[in-house]
Amino acid sequence: MSASDARPLRVGLVINPEAGLGGRLALKGSDGAQIKAIAKAAGASGLAQARVEQALAPLKSIQGQIDWFAAGGQMGEDVLVSLGLNPQVVTARQAATAAADTVHAVVELQAQNVDLLVFAGGDGTARDVLDVIGPSQVALGIPCGVKMHSGVFAQHPAATAQIIEDLVSKRLVSGIIGEVRDIDEAAFRDDRVEAKFYGEMLIPDALRYIQATKVSGRESDSLVVEEIAAGYIEAMNPEVIYFMGGGQTIAAMMRALELSNTLLGIDVVRGGELLQSDANEQDLLNWAQGSACRIVVSVIGGQGHIFGRGNQQLSAAVLKAVGADQVDIVATKRKLAGLRNGLLIADTGDAQTDSALAGLRVVTTGYQDSVLIRVGTV
Repeated sequence: MSASDARPLRVGLVINPEAGLGGRLALKGSDGAQIKAIAKAAGASGLAQARVEQALAPLKSIQGQIDWFAAGGQMGEDVLVSLGLNPQVVTARQAATAAADTVHAVVELQAQNVDLLVFAGGDGTARDVLDVIGPSQVALGIPCGVKMHSGVFAQHPAATAQIIEDLVSKRLVSGIIGEVRDIDEAAFRDDRVEAKFYGEMLIPDALRYIQATKVSGRESDSLVVEEIAAGYIEAMNPEVIYFMGGGQTIAAMMRALELSNTLLGIDVVRGGELLQSDANEQDLLNWAQGSACRIVVSVIGGQGHIFGRGNQQLSAAVLKAVGADQVDIVATKRKLAGLRNGLLIADTGDAQTDSALAGLRVVTTGYQDSVLIRVGTV
């Protein structure tokens, strides 16, 4: 790191205010004017402001040891001011923002010789940052988007503060290369994951706190996945409504039930009948009113996330309505063995809900076979 012992750590912040806009509406992304218009018309708002506040609030206790720089208004300034962190503002405040504004802010923040450039958004925002970031500039993403396949994000907003605290205390003084990847949103909405490598940027060498690049579940042994499906289906209660999360393992369950499946969405099932395909957050809240429900999720390979990556429809509100004790996790042992930290991650955007999900959880790994694994945040 370039920070001198003689001065505070210089941290720059830029936020994509519309990151995550389409997640809870099952729009599978927030890129493009049309998708943003649909989301806003439905009353959706971006998640970035709240998640950045969650990420940086712990740093108030060491504010004298950090010099903050920020893009204007909702792109960084407002959150830092609300936390009492008093940034130097490098761009003008504006009502609406676009990718070009992120690019401009990154250029201006680098001109301030920041030691760490923090950006809040998803893979699309990471690509915007990548377009203009210098090869020696250390950066870190706060995960706020629908798509986060890149290996440049903290694994949970709470991990961001820990990384910055380690930089301030000099416990963390080196950088590593993180990959920036993004997927084709149109293909994603057609249940196809087409991820593309766009480049690399320098990130803090804190692998414990950085999410891995997403690994496809298509490498899982198909027989094991079928056994997981068979065992789970055998135990399903015909009176209970099941919210079936996305992914290949749950797709195998839906095939075994002879039901159509939204590979990258949430389907609602009861008694062997498909009640709704590709449900959004409000749909799930409606189903949960007065009905016994369970949530079935799989694990993102490499990263370990069970909530907060691509399934924002299963929001904190939905989890509270259903109950954190009504969550079932399914995954192959090979996928669990490949987790970087041996930890499953709940990142719902709500600390109380994440805490309710934390602790040892049973994960179904085969026919009448399961293991215990810890769910946490960092």
